[in-house]
This record gives sequence, C-alpha cells and structure tokens, in this order.
Amino acid sequence: MKEVKKTPAKKAVAKAAPVQKPVAKAAPKAVAAAKPAAKKKPEISPEQRYKMIEQAAYFIAERHGFNGDSAYFWSLAEAEVGHRLS
Repeated sequence: MKEVKKTPAKKAVAKAAPVQKPVAKAAPKAVAAAKPAAKKKPEISPEQRYKMIEQAAYFIAERHGFNGDSAYFWSLAEAEVGHRLS
C-alpha cells in the first residue's frame, strides 16, 4: 500500500478589506457662487465708448461713400459698439 502524505490544512485567514479613498464632496453652492467669474468684462469709460462710436461711424460712412445722413451712421455705430461691448 502506498503511503499518502498528508498536507497540513490551511488556516482560514480573513482578507483585509481594500483601502477606500475618501469620496470628494461637492462644494457648497455658497462657495461656488463666491468664486469670481472666469471672464470679467473690462470697464470702458464714457470717453472710450464715445471714441469707439466715432471711429465706427466714420468707417460705416466710408463704406457708404460718405453719402447719407451722419445721424444714421452714428446710430448704426452706437448699435454696433453696444453689441460688441455686451
């Protein structure tokens, strides 16, 4: 008869639970609202705005061959500059 070697029984060992990383919490709304806007519009002085309208009105009049009403060109320039600044 053959001799059977008995291997020692393995002891049951509890496996360690994997380490869990802390879950990042969402920032409170008050903190998120307190952050400055990413793109802040530069402040334009009234003099700078006037010069921009003046130049735009000139170029609009030039496109029309300087034929027409200057007040009409000025109003178009005001609308154009206002749109660009908003």
